Amino acid sequence: MQWFNEPEQWEIKNNALLMQVTPKSDYWRISHYKFTVDDAPFYYGQYGGEFEAKVKLTGMYKARFDQMGLMIRTDHQNYIKTGVEFVDGKLNVSTVVTHGKSDWSVLTLKKIPPFIWIKVIRRLDALEVFYSLDDKTYILTRNAPLQNNTPVMVGLMAASPDGDGFEAKFEHFKVKHLPDQRRLEWLKNHQ
Repeated sequence: MQWFNEPEQWEIKNNALLMQVTPKSDYWRISHYKFTVDDAPFYYGQYGGEFEAKVKLTGMYKARFDQMGLMIRTDHQNYIKTGVEFVDGKLNVSTVVTHGKSDWSVLTLKKIPPFIWIKVIRRLDALEVFYSLDDKTYILTRNAPLQNNTPVMVGLMAASPDGDGFEAKFEHFKVKHLPDQRRLEWLKNHQ
C-alpha cells in the first residue's frame, strides 16, 4: 500500500493504521460549495475486478465534518468515499460519490457508537455501501455507479475540512477478491 497525501503522524500497529488526520483537508469537487479539494490522507492499494472491502473505524471526532472511511478512486474526478462523518454533534454514515462533481448522502445514527464497520462490494458497474455496528448484520445505505472493468485505488481515507485534525484508527482492513459476475454467468450458460 502507499500514501496519497501522507499525514505528518501515522503508524501501523497490531493490524491497525493510526493517524493524526491532516487539518483543513478533504475530498470534494465543485457542487454546492463551489470549490475543489483533493488533499486529505489516503492509504491505498490498487485492485481490479470485483471485490469486497471492509474496515472497522474508531475516531476521536471533534469538529464539524471530521470523517473517516474507505475510498474507492479511479482518479481526481472519479471516486467514492464512504464511512462516518461528524456533523453538528451527530455521527452519520456518509457517502460522497464523485463523477466530475460530488454529491453527498447521509444517514444519521441515533447515538454515537464506540466504533463502526464499513463494507463495500464492487459488482460490475456499481459499488454497494454497507455499515454495521457488530460486523455481523450489515445494512445497505447506497448503491452507486463505478466505472466497469477498470482498476481502482482502494483504501483508508480521513479528512478534517473544518477542524484541526483528529485521531483516527482503522482496524481489520481487508480486500477480498470476488469472482466476476460476467464469467460466472458465462460458465452457467456453457456447461
